[in-house]
Amino acid sequence: MSFQAYLDAIEDRTGLTPRQLIAQAHERGLDAPGTKAGDVLSWLAQEHGLGRGHGMALVHVLKNGPVIDSKHVGGTGTHRDESDTLWLDGKATRPTG
Repeated sequence: MSFQAYLDAIEDRTGLTPRQLIAQAHERGLDAPGTKAGDVLSWLAQEHGLGRGHGMALVHVLKNGPVIDSKHVGGTGTHRDESDTLWLDGKATRPTG
């Protein structure tokens, strides 16, 4: 599953866009430097019912922003994405390529 597909699935499961979840994480201080992934994963599991795989996709965005390594763009790998920039504002508003 691509990083973007994980973020899209998070939106499907929670009804919240990745950007909305990032805002919630910020309100809780979970985007602060040094925050442990486990703290974010616990919050996502308790409040939103998300598992580790989906949670780690959001942890990546919290720590690194919406950019992913170019090795994940194109190709045929399991985690390949169409772009090196993840769309955080919801599936309905994502521009078509």
